[in-house]
Amino acid sequence: MPLVFRTLLFGFVTLLVVVLIIDDIAEVEEETAPQQGNILLLVSLLSSQAVKMLCYLSSKNTGHSKKMNLQKLLPKPHRKAAAHVDPTALTRLSIDVNHHRPSYNHTAKLSSNNWTFNKTLSNLIRKSILRFFDPERDISILKGTLKPGDIIHYVFDRHSTTNISENLYRLLPTVSPMKNQHHRRCAIVGNSGILLNSSCGPEIDSHDFVIRCNLAPVEEYSRDVGRRTNLVTMNPSVVQRAFMDLVSEEWRDRFLQRLQSLSGSVLWIPAFMAKGGEERVEWALRLILLHTVDVRTAFPSLRLLHAVRGYWLTNNVHIKRPTTGLLMYTMATRFCEEIHLYGFWPFALDPQGKPVKYHYYDTLKYEYTSSSSPHTMPLEFRTLSTLHRQGALRLHTGTCDAERRPQRELQSK
Repeated sequence: MPLVFRTLLFGFVTLLVVVLIIDDIAEVEEETAPQQGNILLLVSLLSSQAVKMLCYLSSKNTGHSKKMNLQKLLPKPHRKAAAHVDPTALTRLSIDVNHHRPSYNHTAKLSSNNWTFNKTLSNLIRKSILRFFDPERDISILKGTLKPGDIIHYVFDRHSTTNISENLYRLLPTVSPMKNQHHRRCAIVGNSGILLNSSCGPEIDSHDFVIRCNLAPVEEYSRDVGRRTNLVTMNPSVVQRAFMDLVSEEWRDRFLQRLQSLSGSVLWIPAFMAKGGEERVEWALRLILLHTVDVRTAFPSLRLLHAVRGYWLTNNVHIKRPTTGLLMYTMATRFCEEIHLYGFWPFALDPQGKPVKYHYYDTLKYEYTSSSSPHTMPLEFRTLSTLHRQGALRLHTGTCDAERRPQRELQSK
């Protein structure tokens, strides 16, 4: 083959590989791509094959030393992304739930009485999640990483910023609130009306560690939801929706009483997710400092939500924005051996066809299947149902029989 022709062919292949790599980078950086997990694998394969071809042609013209240099064209992000994909985990989890129509009838197959904890699968999920992030570390930004006045870009609105206030800085933890913690049995309590008349309160409180969502009230509903709280989340919107933006002394007192009832629990505040909640966060922080409320505040790292979403996308669960419940489950795998979920029910009717309130404590309505919703709750529920059937977690959707609780606890040991 003439030298000129070989040179032209080499140049054409080089240009083709560069175009492929640029396109690959664009795909990897497209965080909203619905098939991100599969794309990562495909990108890695395409890029490696293209580079091998290029290296072969290069060695024909310029020798082995050029081949080593061309290997460096493979972008480092691809290699890291490929390392995060664990084919074994993907096979073992078998979370393929995207083709089922959202329906409460889909849950009729759930069985709690015959449930057995699958410790092997639970450990596998924990190790797989740790490839994406470390919940012990990412549960909160630490004081040493920021200072008052630092500019933060919101997670969902990168063009908008906020500043670290003096109050927020004072309440940043110096060490992770979950450092070196490990619990055998944990309960994560969602807020669905499916909890009403469930009599699950004593069973929930029997767990070693209890996580609740969005400062949901417990005292007047304790028979069904329990009282114990070790960690509770507080989205900024809760101040507006549940405590009327603290517009009066009465509402400020109610909010303060709810905070004081936490008694040393972790208060997890996603302060940097979206613009619009900074004032409400600041109001809460002022009350905590003014009244020396006994809570351990935590503010999730800026990478947490995207890392959680990336884990589920890689496992073929095409969620939009993870709900608080799914976030808590994903993080709890780090410090809980056996996880039980209560109050997770994203359907308007129960299995018997009776209406179910969106929240057990208010009259708020929600369109679970609306395309405008930032969450994909039915899909998340089907995913959790699959993990329930595989024994990785236990999903409680019915009533709790207090007389049989000790028997069920022994069964799970």
